[in-house]
Amino acid sequence: MEPCTERHIIPPWIQQSAAGQNPDHVLQGTGVKPEARRPGDGPTIAPEDLPRSLSCYCSGHCPDDAINNTCQTNGQCFAIIEQDEHGEVQLTSGCMKYEGSHFQCKDSPNAQTRRTIECCNTDLCNRDLQPTLPPLAPTERSPHWLAFLISMTVCCCTLICVTVVYYYRYKFKSDRQRYHKNHKDQEHDVFIREGESLRDLIHQSQSSGSGSGLPLLVQRTIAKQIQMVRQIGKGRYGEVWLGRWRGEKVAVKVFFTREEASWFRETEIYQTVLMRHENILGFIAADIKGTGAFTQLFLITDYHENGSLYDFLKLTTLDTQALLRLAYSAACGLCHLHTEIYGTQGKPAIAHRDLKSKNILIKKNGSCCIADLGLAVKFNSDTNEVDIPLSTRVGTRRYMAPEVLDESLNKNHFQAYIMADMYSFGLIVWEMTRRCVTGGIVEDYQLPYYDMVPSDPSYEDMLEVVCVKGLRPTVSNRWNSDEVRLRLLPVWFFTLPTLEDVFFFFFFLFQSDGKVQAFDSKQQPIPGLLPI
Repeated sequence: MEPCTERHIIPPWIQQSAAGQNPDHVLQGTGVKPEARRPGDGPTIAPEDLPRSLSCYCSGHCPDDAINNTCQTNGQCFAIIEQDEHGEVQLTSGCMKYEGSHFQCKDSPNAQTRRTIECCNTDLCNRDLQPTLPPLAPTERSPHWLAFLISMTVCCCTLICVTVVYYYRYKFKSDRQRYHKNHKDQEHDVFIREGESLRDLIHQSQSSGSGSGLPLLVQRTIAKQIQMVRQIGKGRYGEVWLGRWRGEKVAVKVFFTREEASWFRETEIYQTVLMRHENILGFIAADIKGTGAFTQLFLITDYHENGSLYDFLKLTTLDTQALLRLAYSAACGLCHLHTEIYGTQGKPAIAHRDLKSKNILIKKNGSCCIADLGLAVKFNSDTNEVDIPLSTRVGTRRYMAPEVLDESLNKNHFQAYIMADMYSFGLIVWEMTRRCVTGGIVEDYQLPYYDMVPSDPSYEDMLEVVCVKGLRPTVSNRWNSDEVRLRLLPVWFFTLPTLEDVFFFFFFLFQSDGKVQAFDSKQQPIPGLLPI
């Protein structure tokens, strides 16, 4: 039979109980003895009403006659848990006298002290009692705290309302300024007659202008009238979009805002006097367009649907005629860049500094044109100075010449930049040659040093392979049976030629095969292209 237990929270024992007895007289073992009753002092309890004697476990409240932590009582066994003024919790047990025990065990809680008593009425039943402290009384929030919360709420609401009002006022003012600016710009737009094409405008600028491209007002007018169709590419400088101007397809290069230096440099190079050449990407216009939230840097050029040489070689194989046309046209464009034209309105010599197959585009007639001039350097023989762009961009590590990798390039000597371009051009010719079919055999397209460095090589990787080990791209054995490629081998792999050597090499190679032709935009695609 399990003991019957009762759990209650008792008041501090420094107060007297409801029966008017001192608690120390109720708990045995406190060292205080009750006074003896005298005859006639009041009613007595009949012997048959006295409770039976109990044995209780005592700890902290043991009387002097306790044996083995056991005391005897005619009341109840108890266990008390309390928290003192230092926050320490103590659990004690003992015997409770019969007189007043009912009041002590059923006392109501007191908020001043944390103390709980549990009582039971079987032998040693309090050994298993585990009273718990009452929960802390909730603290009432002071009027000051409530006032603080109300004031903070009002302030926040007021701040939000003021912010919203100022935002809409600012937005309205910005829209009104933009509206007036657009109308003002439209007043300065150059009227371009209906039916005039980009080819007509460029021809007029070349025949009657300075030879540096379209007038700036014409460029701004064209840039505003461009309709963006879809994104066709993305690189480290920005994005390339297909656009339309009066139905004509154009390529729109949108630079990231942080690449403003590259945009400015490329625009400056394209607008150089006598820069236009068939094998250099045709420049149309450049403009800065502000949309309120951010600024867009536009560079508008001719659109070539065949894409870059890199994309073209991955999808298409070549015969000998197509190989020579690609290599010869690319050499022509590079030669025009490197050549200084003397005169009243001359052209400075220009080195590309970032030649790679992704920066060469394929035209409809199967020839190449060189693009991406954001890193180009100019040289003026009159001042004998090299004009280097102020840009954070660097060239592509895979195509860097040995003197660039080991930092031995003489930055004040323009011929050093030209020779670095020739090294990169040699790697591009290697890429073309791998895709030329001989004897029904052709290799898969690969980048230079694909079998020597990772897909995204570091400076250390390229320095180790190119400079320390002195390695160069692998040459296939089947090239030994091809006359054209046998002629190409000495050009790049045994000596580093000048551009004049390369130009005349391809010229006489064409002439020996009877395939020297004038390349113009009206020329049909050559039959030498073999789709996979």
